[in-house]
Amino acid sequence: MSRLGNIGARLYRGEVGYDFIGKRKLWYSVSILITITAIVGLAVRGLNMGIEFEGGAVLTTPKTSATVQETTEIAEKRSGHQAIVQQLGSGGMRVQIAGLNTAKSTEVKETLAEDLKVDPNKVDTQLVGPSWGEQIANKAWLGLGIFMVLVVIYLAIAFEWRMALAALIALIHDLTITVGVYSLVGFEVTPGTVIGLLTILGYSLYDTVVVFDSLRESSRNVTKQTRWTYSEIANRSINSTLVRSINTTVVALMPVAGLLFIGGGVLGGGMLNDIALSLFVGLAAGAYSSIFIATPLVADFKEREPQMKALARRVRAKRLKNEERDGPEERDEDADPDGIPGPGHGSVQTPDEGDPAPAGAGVVGQRAQRRQPSSRSRTRNRPSGKRR
Repeated sequence: MSRLGNIGARLYRGEVGYDFIGKRKLWYSVSILITITAIVGLAVRGLNMGIEFEGGAVLTTPKTSATVQETTEIAEKRSGHQAIVQQLGSGGMRVQIAGLNTAKSTEVKETLAEDLKVDPNKVDTQLVGPSWGEQIANKAWLGLGIFMVLVVIYLAIAFEWRMALAALIALIHDLTITVGVYSLVGFEVTPGTVIGLLTILGYSLYDTVVVFDSLRESSRNVTKQTRWTYSEIANRSINSTLVRSINTTVVALMPVAGLLFIGGGVLGGGMLNDIALSLFVGLAAGAYSSIFIATPLVADFKEREPQMKALARRVRAKRLKNEERDGPEERDEDADPDGIPGPGHGSVQTPDEGDPAPAGAGVVGQRAQRRQPSSRSRTRNRPSGKRR
């Protein structure tokens, strides 16, 4: 077994772990800082809306020897408007000019072909009206709203309303960060961007649902035991699915990175940049939020319930009683360096009946038997002298 696989198996069994829930205030602070930065960037710089949303003309030229800077200067000089020029993989240029009507676009097409020394008949011209972009934006907002409502309803039915609320907050977190990155980087917002934003919603929920499912299974009958609090069980659920979340995220990011850095950057993919950037940022933010935001929020919501508060008091009382009996110098050998109780925490005595057995708790009975003192009943009521 590989080293990563060995670590994943130990995380799943609860032999090692990291205290994600215990450090949730740190993760909340980091997320708030990133979110505020994204909102400030969006308010100051705004979004670079594409021609599809503002209206204008898009001219695509055949292969030319002119550079992007030269083409930009020529297009702005001939049209009198700001131009956005992208070099295509074929060597041609894609020129976007906002605010052009049909007559003006024809004039710009002919003069641009003359300056670039290309055939005017080979210059493709597309006119986009602002009303079309407005329809696209309205449909995107409608689709986003419907998706959010359906997600909340499904998660509330499949899990519970606290998990649905935490997942919704994580989704808003991911979308805000992605839009903020678009604003700070200055990438153009096109229909491809909208497609990418809608796509990352599903990816963002994937890891979250995986952790929630593990948490639901581990926390069944949680109030009938006194070995773990709800937060500790939630932390074990994150650790048991951590390697799986990392693997799926890395595998998903690799082809998206290829689109972004090779397809868009090297080959001049145009719309590939718009889709790939939203997917890349959204996938990374979704993996982060499922571990550091969604599950800690569920633990916070659940720990406020009277039943979970009573459970936490019983767990602390039992551990204090065990420490007083065994001595404060004895430390749970199964606890990891971060102080998270291991699967054998409190197992110096026979577990309470009805205690759930989260991942890794199967070795408790064996360890408890090894810790029991040897029996002396064999020599009791036996006469002194040689044994017969």
